[in-house]
Amino acid sequence: MPHIRVRRAGRPGARRHTRRDLVVLCVLLGLPILLDLALIWGPTLASVGLSFTTWDGIGEIHWAGIDNYDHLFSGYPQFWPAVRHNLLWLLFLGAIATPFGLLLAVLIDRGVRFSRFYQSTLYMPVVLSLAVVGFIAQLMLSRDQGALNAVIGGRNPTDWLGDPDLNIWMVLLAACWRHTGYVMILYLAGLKSVDAGLKEAAAIDGASERQTFFRIVLPTLRPVNVIVGVITVIESLRAFDIVYAVNKGRNGLELLSVLVTDNIIGEASRIGFGSAIAVVLLLVSMGFIVTYLVQELRGEQKR
Repeated sequence: MPHIRVRRAGRPGARRHTRRDLVVLCVLLGLPILLDLALIWGPTLASVGLSFTTWDGIGEIHWAGIDNYDHLFSGYPQFWPAVRHNLLWLLFLGAIATPFGLLLAVLIDRGVRFSRFYQSTLYMPVVLSLAVVGFIAQLMLSRDQGALNAVIGGRNPTDWLGDPDLNIWMVLLAACWRHTGYVMILYLAGLKSVDAGLKEAAAIDGASERQTFFRIVLPTLRPVNVIVGVITVIESLRAFDIVYAVNKGRNGLELLSVLVTDNIIGEASRIGFGSAIAVVLLLVSMGFIVTYLVQELRGEQKR
């Protein structure tokens, strides 16, 4: 009997990848992964390693163990004020700028007159970098030539940016000016996507506008709330440009990011110590990121 070869049928729709397909997949996946490792994880791991050493960027690298962290927590007077300022930044943006941006979005969504003008005007600061916002703050709040003192008048002008008891609040107002427009646009986009039928059903059931907003609209905006929360945390932790543009982040405007810059690329050239501060900032960021991911995974499991 002749030998009969039986061809095994593959799965419907199954397709063997050619060598060209594998090359394309490797290029499309490999290059982003290599760039991510080289630009993100490489410097991150290098900072973690250098945080346990003493190095000025030129000479030899010497192992220091946890001496940098011990000095950071107990012998570096700028550290704890910088931590408080970062937390104050987060509290100010989260408790003032974010609710105010939501309020503006609700008012514009209701169709007030000149809503297009308000929307464009309030969003304009978002397209500016924080450094530019810092320069604008200098023009407005400078002691001798600032617009605010010129309007207020008086023989003894207030040093809004030089007084350590005032400058942090003035800079926070400038940062909120920019953050409010960003939050407003995000919430405005979310409000446009809320089903009008839900509002009508709530009105038929006798719910007031306040009850409709807090029990129907706001829960529907949960994805936007998550995005706004993440952006607020990022803005508060990476705040650097605006305080550095005002006074190099000194005299009451110390932030963790400024301390990292001063120690790594400043006159001190303490790369190991600056890396230890960067690792602390990384751990704080990871705490928020892990919390966010855990909540999102739990939400997906409940659905």
